[in-house]
Amino acid sequence: MTKPIVSVGIMMLLEEGHLLLDDAIAKYIPEFSNQKVGVENNGKLDLVPLTRPITIQDLLRHTSGITYDHTGNGLVQQLYQQSRLRSRKITNAEHATLVASLPLMCQPGAEWNYSRSTDILGRIIEVVSGKSLSAFLTERILAPLQMAETAFHTGPENANRLAEPFPTDPWTGEKVQLFNMLEKPVMESGGGGLVSTTMDYARFCQMLLNGGVLDGVRIIGRKTLQLMASDHLGPEVKLNGHLVGLPGHSFGLGFAVRTHEGLAPFAGSVGQFFWSGIGGTFFWIDPKEELFAIFMAQGPGQREYFRTLLRSLVYAAVE
Repeated sequence: MTKPIVSVGIMMLLEEGHLLLDDAIAKYIPEFSNQKVGVENNGKLDLVPLTRPITIQDLLRHTSGITYDHTGNGLVQQLYQQSRLRSRKITNAEHATLVASLPLMCQPGAEWNYSRSTDILGRIIEVVSGKSLSAFLTERILAPLQMAETAFHTGPENANRLAEPFPTDPWTGEKVQLFNMLEKPVMESGGGGLVSTTMDYARFCQMLLNGGVLDGVRIIGRKTLQLMASDHLGPEVKLNGHLVGLPGHSFGLGFAVRTHEGLAPFAGSVGQFFWSGIGGTFFWIDPKEELFAIFMAQGPGQREYFRTLLRSLVYAAVE
């Protein structure tokens, strides 16, 4: 659940006038000025020019055309799988250059594809702020919210506190391995690198529920947060799988958002926003009911089941 924190970080820079949502990302990372779209044609990739540049808004709402290597096995994703993108030993700058060297899945703005877009946002934060991603997040978000146990790694003194998944999935028998949280990575992944505790992340959630402020410390403006928790896809963007493929939902800037009271297979409120982690972590903010929920687990194979179950249990208790 690193992505929402990084998304708030980039929007803080927007509030200060350092960038605009419709800025082309090549303005900050020039390597993206030469990118092409990969179109599958009889088992081969045809590279075609972009119809428009990728914008910061595209990165925030996952409509950049960038993808993940684990969300499918198309020809573009195969190129991702063959690259060094999963290495934690490359810098954020090297990672961004690698992504820029690979073709896009589709034209920017055409489809929602869960992706490494937030990693690129992390690099843009570094370029604009002149600081490492960890330094920026600590100074501007984590320290002000007193999230003292949230970072891109933790020390050996916390080894016995780490929640780890079972070595094999209890439902499928498949091997399960997440990254080593005791190892300090070179790559500070804006898309999924932070280690945290339940109470630390609860403070982030409470700040969101409060409209951007906690204990008198304002992290982000109320109207900016409202913009982030709004539908930024609309009917013209094709949805491709993952959480945002849920009926009655769309995607905002860094968060999935609920757009209909019905359609989804669980209770909730229009206007609630949320996201989750690949290991099984999950949170949502419901301004209408004035509640947030956070669930910390490391069971990748069970995550969808428990997210739906948790939603049902929480809303069943609301009077």
